[in-house]
Amino acid sequence: MSTIPAGAVIPDRHPESPKSGERIPSHFGHCFGCGVLHPTGLHLVAHAGEGLNLTAEFTVTENHQGAPGLAHGGLLSLAFDEAHGKLMWLLRSPAVTAHLETDFLLPVPIGSVLYIRAHITGQLGRKVYTYAEGNLNSADGPIAVKSTSMFVIVPMKHFLDNAPKEYLEAIKASPGLLAFVDPTFEINP
Repeated sequence: MSTIPAGAVIPDRHPESPKSGERIPSHFGHCFGCGVLHPTGLHLVAHAGEGLNLTAEFTVTENHQGAPGLAHGGLLSLAFDEAHGKLMWLLRSPAVTAHLETDFLLPVPIGSVLYIRAHITGQLGRKVYTYAEGNLNSADGPIAVKSTSMFVIVPMKHFLDNAPKEYLEAIKASPGLLAFVDPTFEINP
């Protein structure tokens, strides 16, 4: 697992971040990881914790298997990438994954629910470090997956400049598709 660099600090939670217990919104309705509009996506649901942490759940379906009857490792990594990424809502800073490391400790069968706990472990400049664990079938079940990540805070322009024109037009017609386009997000590189 990745180590946190010397000089990293624990950042402050943004006062306008989701409140403790509140569901953290999807950043994009068609996101394969957390979007409710994606027909075969993970549909990961996360709730803000007390500090710089969250809990998330995702149910493994037949659409998520690799080996027969078992979750695909890449899709498990995606679930953790989503959980780590949703921590950025607590800072109210748009960010991109720069590094993701995932350790698989137990097989995760179809029909299982993965209970993920994630938290921010430090920030150094624009780099935000996180850690997560996934328990099998209950919040206190056996740990099946562990993960660390590093996100880099970027300007919102990064996402808007790279979105296809038709998506931007759809967003104008239905702003709920893209929750992270929030002009009050602060960018402090």
